[in-house]
Order: sequence, then C-alpha cells, then structure tokens
Amino acid sequence: MSFQYLSDCHLHTDCSPDGADSAAMMCENAVRLGYYAVALTDHCECNAYRAGGYDRSAERAYYAAKKAAAVFSGRLHVQTGVELGQPLQNLSAAEEVLGRFPYDFVLGSLHNVSGQEDFWRLDYAAADLNGILDRYFDEIVRMIEWGKFDSLAHLTYPWRYITGEHGIPMDNARFSGRIDRVLRALIEKNIALELNTSGFRQKLGAPMPDFPVLARYRELGGMLVTIGSDAHRWADVGGGIEMGLRLLHRAGFRHYVVYVDRKPQLLPIG
Repeated sequence: MSFQYLSDCHLHTDCSPDGADSAAMMCENAVRLGYYAVALTDHCECNAYRAGGYDRSAERAYYAAKKAAAVFSGRLHVQTGVELGQPLQNLSAAEEVLGRFPYDFVLGSLHNVSGQEDFWRLDYAAADLNGILDRYFDEIVRMIEWGKFDSLAHLTYPWRYITGEHGIPMDNARFSGRIDRVLRALIEKNIALELNTSGFRQKLGAPMPDFPVLARYRELGGMLVTIGSDAHRWADVGGGIEMGLRLLHRAGFRHYVVYVDRKPQLLPIG
C-alpha cells in the first residue's frame, strides 16, 4: 500500500527538554523522506509551567516553528503546534500559553495523574496500578470536557512503561468501559484521537493506542485521527507512520487529519 500524503504531527525539537535536534534538522529529514506536512509540537508541561521553564521554552518553540515554516515553504507544510501536558493540573498555565500563541495544532496529553510522578518514574513495585489507571482515564475525560485542544495524544501511554518497560501483565478488559467513555467523549466534543507510532520503536512494540482501540473508536463513529511519531531526534521523524496508516486502513479509516489554524483537514489514506 502506497501513500500520497505522509504527515507526522507529533515532533519534538531541541526546544523540548528531552529533544535533541533543531526544527530545521527535523524538517530537513521530513523533506528527504518525501513528507507532505509536519507539526512541531514541543512540550509544555502545565504542572511545571514556570518551575520547569516551559513559559520560556514555549516561546522559543513557537518562533522556531514559524521560522521553519517560512524556510521550508514550498517543500513542506510546517504547522506550529504544542503538546499541552496535564492542562488541568495548572489550568491558568494552559490558558496562558493558548492565549499567547496562535497555534495551528494543539495536542492534549497526560503523562502523570495529579499527585503522582510521570509514568516513566513510578515505583511499580509499590504502585496501586488499577487505582492509578482508573484516575488516569478519569482525568483524561475531564480534559476532554475542558476541550481546548485538537487531538488526544498517546491514549494508553502508561502501557509503554507498565507492559513495555516493566513487563507487568495487565487485564486490558478491565479498562474497556473507561476507554469507551474516553472515545465517546472525544466524538461528542469533535476532538481527534492520535495514533502515536512511537511504540513501534520501543519495547512496547505497538502503537498507542493499539488496533483494538482504533477499531472500537471507528465502530463508535469516530472519524478524526491524527498520526505522529513522537520523534525527539531527527532520525526518528516519520518512524512508524506508514505502519500506522496501514493499521488505520485496516480499522476502517480512509482519511486522517492534519490541523491548520486549529481546523481539521482531511488527507486520504492511500
């Protein structure tokens, strides 16, 4: 299966604390790979907005993306974006950054539930996983009800660490009702679901979310899906995107979306 339009709408540059390469390097690789569009979505962790320096890095990231959009005009569509982490844990910070910059695209993400460490730092020997995951899905639903973002990033992110890094078996069926609640809320609010392909290159070995959740979203009537590699270095730009598009096609999707001026634009799969 070949693709006319390849896009990667989740990329981190060196404006993110964990990013390695410049916006120009990320975009150069996208051009080399023949991509149609990218969104530069550097981190803005709202729960560490000032303490972590995100109030300053968000400005650098926005203007780096604007510069890249001008430099690569005619070769690559470059959208200005942000990954807004834990917005409800510091709502004033979330509102501030959204008011400062006229983004094309806003990802909403949850890396830790309120009062807990990021899932990659949790002490899994001591954690009440079922309880924490119940809170994870509940907080995501509240984020969707707030609704000031365009696509929900990496649903099932905790599985990257629980199953992928620590090999802890999970009864996924236990959370099916909570996942359905998330999917229905997205559809009701007209917010997209992200297919995050980073799991293909990690120990998890699968995207976030994986095929059963994608198929269920489609079954419930979901139509809006964005796709992103979550690359933090130039070499990972586009990683897993074609595999992800094949998975979306298998789940019944014939289009995915990119956002320009916070509005979804349909691109065909195939």
